[in-house]
Amino acid sequence: MSDQVVVTKDEDRVRVITINRPQALNSMNNAVFGGIRDALAEAEADDQVAVTVITGEGRAFSAGQDLQEMQDGLSGDDGAEHLFPSMLKQLTEFKKPLIAAVNGLGVGIGMTFLAHCDLVLMSSSARLRTPFPQLGLAPEAGSSYTFPTRMGWQNAAYVLMSGRWFSAEECLEMGLVWKVCDPDNLMPETIKVATELAANPIPSLVATKELLMGAGRPVEAWSAHKREIAAYATLLGAPANTEAVAAFVEKRDPDFSSIPGI
Repeated sequence: MSDQVVVTKDEDRVRVITINRPQALNSMNNAVFGGIRDALAEAEADDQVAVTVITGEGRAFSAGQDLQEMQDGLSGDDGAEHLFPSMLKQLTEFKKPLIAAVNGLGVGIGMTFLAHCDLVLMSSSARLRTPFPQLGLAPEAGSSYTFPTRMGWQNAAYVLMSGRWFSAEECLEMGLVWKVCDPDNLMPETIKVATELAANPIPSLVATKELLMGAGRPVEAWSAHKREIAAYATLLGAPANTEAVAAFVEKRDPDFSSIPGI
């Protein structure tokens, strides 16, 4: 694979976007957010691309937010624009069919990203979790809206409040995932489904997705994101979050016992 953190290739009318930081389990830093945003924008604008697939290189789909970068951000602002909001905006408003091929573990944004995809295929060996409680944080990427909509209130509440690992079969049963595949068959099956959709006229695909989204997903997900940002303003950098991130970087269990109110 290329040294780029996000790479693309075309298979006829299907654009495949691959998160390419396998050495970091495809954790998302600013470069990855910008790369996904730009790759989605280019696929949307390309009249030769009918369907887009996103996956990860190696054994992870994405291990979530790069916590080393988060810790660096807590210790000082380097003045760089954070590209997560612009990536999320592009994702929520993406006009063409978007399919996720979950090849391995997905954590945090590596799970919440999936609720913005039209179809999700998942390797039977993959696992997902949103460890926001363990990080002293709250849901992100609009998942406080998209998860209840996709999975139902109780499933969403359990996923977001427990932070535990969920198997592919559990994700299928909850409705986050459309199909579970053997690991070796994940990408062939995903490309088969994408090619089936891509055989149809692009204007029809775009119009169909616009009608599906007309029920409010982009608007409501973005509104949820803004509410989540307000929660993060209180939680990010607070004692529980600072201890959780430091513990992760130092490879130890967090100790919240001395923090009042935890």
